[in-house]
Amino acid sequence: MEALRKEERYTYADYCAWDDGERWELIDGVPYAMSPAPTRKHQGISGALFSQLYNFLKGKPCEVYHAPFDVRLNADEDDDTVCQPDIVVVCDKSKLDEKGCKGAPDLAIEILSASSLRMDRVIKLEKYRQAGIPEYWIVDPEMRGVEVYVLDNGRYYAARYIDEAPVGVLPGCVINLKEVFPEEDF
Repeated sequence: MEALRKEERYTYADYCAWDDGERWELIDGVPYAMSPAPTRKHQGISGALFSQLYNFLKGKPCEVYHAPFDVRLNADEDDDTVCQPDIVVVCDKSKLDEKGCKGAPDLAIEILSASSLRMDRVIKLEKYRQAGIPEYWIVDPEMRGVEVYVLDNGRYYAARYIDEAPVGVLPGCVINLKEVFPEEDF
């Protein structure tokens, strides 16, 4: 994902007005074109994660959403950053509106691809930390596991999981990674 139009700074209002058939993310006013449709493998991983979270959250106050779903990290300030994580969990319903999430969700999950490595591991990691997202997962299809970043006193602390991954913001929720990464490859 390369930044486009670097010389200009845009807002969420500008982002909403773009009608070019492309998907964009906006980081500190700089638009980034998103990759074309995800691969089948990416979609399988996303679906497996989403279904486990969805089933766990039935009857509970938190809600899970999958991309495309706008997360406006600083909607009440500059309104110049909107991301579309692969999956988000939001427990504070006051953050939800018809357009997506206003502010930090409780959990953001990104699934790595060759074109998103720098964005997910560097740019979004820092933006999510600054925004105060309590838990951020980077799902690595090549490693067949997840890196879980938990926010504590303004810093992310990381752990890696390959069999089961506990969801810290959802007590009692453990994701079975063997279902996320089945033995047969896509």
